[in-house]
Amino acid sequence: MSILTVEDVINATGGRIVYKNGNFHPFTGVSIDSRTIGDGEMFVALRGARFDGHDFIYKALERGSGALVNFPPAEHLKGKAIIYVKNTLSALQDIARYVRMRSNIPVIGITGTNGKTTTKELTASILSTKYRVHKNTGNLNNQIGLPLSLIKLRPDDEAIVLEMGASSPGDIRELCRIAAPDYGVVTNIGPGHLEGFGSLEAVRNTKLELLDTVKKVVVSADDAFLMQGVSGYRGEVITFGIENKADIFAKDIVMKDRGSDFLLCLGEGNCAEINLNLPGAFNIYNALAAAAVGQVFNIELRDIKTGLESFKGVPMRLEIKELFGATVISDVYNANPSSMEEAIKELVRLKKGRAIAVLGDMLELGAYAEEAHRKIGEWMSALPIDVFIGVGPLMAITHSEFVKTGRQSFSVSTSEEAGRILTGLCREGDTIVVKGSRGMGMEKVLEINPVRDVSLNGVNKEAENAL
Repeated sequence: MSILTVEDVINATGGRIVYKNGNFHPFTGVSIDSRTIGDGEMFVALRGARFDGHDFIYKALERGSGALVNFPPAEHLKGKAIIYVKNTLSALQDIARYVRMRSNIPVIGITGTNGKTTTKELTASILSTKYRVHKNTGNLNNQIGLPLSLIKLRPDDEAIVLEMGASSPGDIRELCRIAAPDYGVVTNIGPGHLEGFGSLEAVRNTKLELLDTVKKVVVSADDAFLMQGVSGYRGEVITFGIENKADIFAKDIVMKDRGSDFLLCLGEGNCAEINLNLPGAFNIYNALAAAAVGQVFNIELRDIKTGLESFKGVPMRLEIKELFGATVISDVYNANPSSMEEAIKELVRLKKGRAIAVLGDMLELGAYAEEAHRKIGEWMSALPIDVFIGVGPLMAITHSEFVKTGRQSFSVSTSEEAGRILTGLCREGDTIVVKGSRGMGMEKVLEINPVRDVSLNGVNKEAENAL
């Protein structure tokens, strides 16, 4: 990471040293967790609704070199830089912006309702064929995670790829203030986090706050609602798609059990065969978005192909596993109506024997929650799904619709209960999808079962979980 001196922190935050008690060493990093802080790092004492980092300052300073506080500790700690600021979260963000601005390298900001993390990883994979790339770890994409990721920027990095999440209006604008992206990607617009937004229009408006900062934006030509939103943008719009005319597009698509084959075209006549090792048709869209960024950065088509084909997927997102001879689609990181539908479509597409859907509540949908879960139940009822296991009070609404089909349907309170039911009824040849919002802990469905991960290149990787 970039080494931060005490002077850097003060310049970035406008803070002041509380105790002038000796020579201070540069900080080796920044941490918000006293349990995992590294030697020489600066501890940022954040406050939340249920915690206060100031309670853990002394523990953090056992290893750390200093702390960022808005309530100075009473004890004088020699050699430890205690820096006072009015708001520690704002100060953390200011440090991240300081690090980003002094780097003077291009930043790509990626937002949208679905596909952000995969698109970020694919984009980084493509750009890495030519540049040293810095990116968010996992999905550290919010007002805390994104600054922490930016601060880890290395002096020799040449490009930054950042996933940007939002749960309420103004979130993307705030992240843009911190990261100052030069280029943007909006994957799609759908009903996610509606509890914080209130309407689909508010979701779109928030995602498109990105346009106020970037000089070029990559968007899906097949998302009419999104395209309508960018119609007044004065910068350059680069489109990707499958159904509608687009700058970057895919054709001759062949879906496979573990991915897809297609022709990637960077305009007419400039095409390459792609073997994408990611299941689901929607991942083709993610690949196209990443390829569009590659073209912006003048990455040659053969290197775009290498970047796409070398990427094997994101943990907990459409992972293919094996259980008692059945195929399991594990997509347990998060869920909203559109991503839930895509996962169920993949279940139906891959079905060989029985199709079993194990679904947890879709959270943060606000007033739309009951309607969304009812619609999922109605929609599934018309599909060749043999067994449904719903987890949570909202999926009980889905169950009340699906049970009308006369097919097997269960409504349970916990993912552990769902796992036990699945153990009892699963048999060889079944195809299973497990999906739900992060707060539902749907990974526990599989943790109580002996699941084996199946790599995309055909080589099995043993990942036996305890019964």
